[in-house]
Amino acid sequence: MMWKSFTCVLAAFVYATLISAATAQTVQPNWSEDGSRFWFRSTDSDSAKTFYIVDTSIRSRVPAFDNEQVATALSQALGEDVSAASLPIENIEFTDSKEYLLLRSRGKWWRLNLNSYEVAKVERLEAERSANRLFLPMHRRGVGSESTNIFIENRLNKPLALYWIPTTGSERHYGTIKPGETREQHTYVDHVWLLKSDDATSLACFEARADDHLVIDSDAIRDVRRESSRRGDRRQRDGRRPDSSNESPNKMWTALVRDHNLWIRDGDEEKQLSTDGSEKDSYGSPDSGSPDVRWSPNSNYVVAFRSTVVPERVVHYIDSSPSDQLQPKLESYPYRKPGDELPTQTVHLFSLPDMKEISVSQELLDNPWSIRFRGWSDSGDRFYLHYNARGHRTIRILEVTVGDGSIRTVIEETSGTFIHYSDEGKSVFEDLSGDEILWASERSGWNHLYRYSRSTGEVLNPVTSGQWNVKRIEKIDRDAEQIWFYAVGVHLAQDPYHEHFCRVNFDGSDFKTLTDGDGTHSISFEQDGQYFVDTYSRVDMAPVTELRDCSTGELVCELTRENTAESFKGRRLTERFVAKGRDGTTDIWGIIHWPREFDPCKKYPVVENIYAGPHDYHVPKSFRTRYDHQHRIADAGMIVVQIDGMGTAWRSKAFHDVCYKNLRDAGFPDRIAWMKAAAEKYPQLDLTRVGVYGGSAGGQNAMAALLWHNDFYKVAVADCGCHDNRMDKIWWNEQWMGWPVDSSYVENSNMENAHLLKGDLMLLVGELDHNVDPASTTQVVRQLIKHNKDFEFVLVAGAGHGSAETPWASQKRL
Repeated sequence: MMWKSFTCVLAAFVYATLISAATAQTVQPNWSEDGSRFWFRSTDSDSAKTFYIVDTSIRSRVPAFDNEQVATALSQALGEDVSAASLPIENIEFTDSKEYLLLRSRGKWWRLNLNSYEVAKVERLEAERSANRLFLPMHRRGVGSESTNIFIENRLNKPLALYWIPTTGSERHYGTIKPGETREQHTYVDHVWLLKSDDATSLACFEARADDHLVIDSDAIRDVRRESSRRGDRRQRDGRRPDSSNESPNKMWTALVRDHNLWIRDGDEEKQLSTDGSEKDSYGSPDSGSPDVRWSPNSNYVVAFRSTVVPERVVHYIDSSPSDQLQPKLESYPYRKPGDELPTQTVHLFSLPDMKEISVSQELLDNPWSIRFRGWSDSGDRFYLHYNARGHRTIRILEVTVGDGSIRTVIEETSGTFIHYSDEGKSVFEDLSGDEILWASERSGWNHLYRYSRSTGEVLNPVTSGQWNVKRIEKIDRDAEQIWFYAVGVHLAQDPYHEHFCRVNFDGSDFKTLTDGDGTHSISFEQDGQYFVDTYSRVDMAPVTELRDCSTGELVCELTRENTAESFKGRRLTERFVAKGRDGTTDIWGIIHWPREFDPCKKYPVVENIYAGPHDYHVPKSFRTRYDHQHRIADAGMIVVQIDGMGTAWRSKAFHDVCYKNLRDAGFPDRIAWMKAAAEKYPQLDLTRVGVYGGSAGGQNAMAALLWHNDFYKVAVADCGCHDNRMDKIWWNEQWMGWPVDSSYVENSNMENAHLLKGDLMLLVGELDHNVDPASTTQVVRQLIKHNKDFEFVLVAGAGHGSAETPWASQKRL
């Protein structure tokens, strides 16, 4: 249920942070075989490329060579003019002697003498190096930031089909590379590409590097197949299997569904296991009809889930201008809303080979939002379930003993408000060594990790503690009994939303914050975890990239430091500002976007770009050179602000709980206090003219400003708002507004309270919105008309969620 709907909130994230942003250039270390050195490429603000060599033994970073002299040498070798600012170097390899480097240029390898700057051609190295870069099976990576052109040389006797693999995992065809042909392809560093044969067989994948040149020959493809096969054999030896498989581990039985009941096929014979299945309560998956089963490691037991079949609500909308015909179309999509009946799973256990059901007590599984299978014990005599009660106020890890079907609670988490179950950083359940479980909880008022005994259900120790939050786990080293993770709020002198990288032992000892620069950090491990590359920045500081020691966090050397002023291209930097919130003690953080032609002698109207969705914080923290709609509005003669008020995530639990059954609050008392404090420091902010705009949850917030805070806010533009939480997606709204649906939904509804409107309101909605039911907006329109309120309504034909970001609607909003 949760994961099916998770894409809905992604669109809200995109709307809240829709910007054209320059991120830090990727530092991609290319290591020597002995692991003591690496080279990387850096591009300055003038797009000039510089190559550096880092020597970890002496903690140094130096230019790899003199660009001018290499340009001269390559000009002679290649018979063309080569620019020192854009050397056509695709790859570098180290040699045994530090007097030489191997350079890849124009598809050929050259040996460079660093003393004489002479180059000599090297044969056949390219295919050997390319083979080491290819892999299968396919995997996905994040979005690359550095634009580049790569070269793919097909030395096979058959064509290669080229596919780009976006982060969604889909395949996008980019044509065919003929035998003997070299394709130049635009891409981004770290993007993943897939090569297929003409019969659609996957041959190899690779991750793009800057100015890459890959040679695809028969030896390279053979090596990829060999390595892929080896990995598959290793997975089989280790006993790691998918969570769900119809076939038993010993290959003797196969589970299937017939007439909604669970059956087992044993060779040519089929035997019925269950008799209680029906059309309305089936052992078959609603999507595929196949069984949802989990086999014990010894194949002696199988757990099956039976699900009630519940009609799913359907949202209807009109596509007024379809691309394939003149007449409008009535369209629809499935969409559960708060309070809707849910399909209910029950857990059933069967003993093999006597083909009998062992009754499993359902007493701790009442009214589930979800029941997730969490694995078998090594002995196969018990299994574990992750239960989330509807309303998201109780979560349990349960143990079922297969001998008698008895069930007990291993871990139980409860909250008087809500458990933020949908964020992976707050839903940690990991097996550690032996009998131990790693669990995340906000029971202390902050999100921390705890180590549990599976057998006793006791807390062995808190792994982390303090007035800060564990944000997400990067790596668990079970051999060393260490956890590597990101934390927020761990440096008291910094913005509490800055992400820092930390490490701690399973027993809670030797906690270390491994990053310290004043900014928000991201890391990548290098050399089997000996080092990590740390990149950090702030909205008012361009990225800094460092190499650090994994064991101590100690700085090895700085790799790059980008120029902040040059990156912002002459305009006044977006500025951080912090002020006290409604209680006079809690720091509220936000940012200010200034007009490009800012005149300190003038007063400017203030416009807040709002998004108060409780699932996260939303004010940008890392450096960006451009903010799309924020800068466009600011440059039209306004000051634009973004603020994270109470009710949003990743401060204390008390800070977050403000949103519970109270989404109309949206942190407004904190936002208003923040703007008043900002105006005291910057009198150019004219608080007699304050506007607000946002989309999705931000659209709900923007209109709410003119309902409950119209003495401060005068103008609002609300796009695709979830104006009534009964109309929006079930999982998001029940998490914050609770279940069952009660009077709080009415009290928080913009539609029900439309009569309170004061000020100038524009409502926008795309007629094709699949994220928030468009009727959420049109029902508000009807209520405003009923109460004789003056407002503007803009229906954007042919647009979906976030219609205000289409060029025409964005201009109208402005």
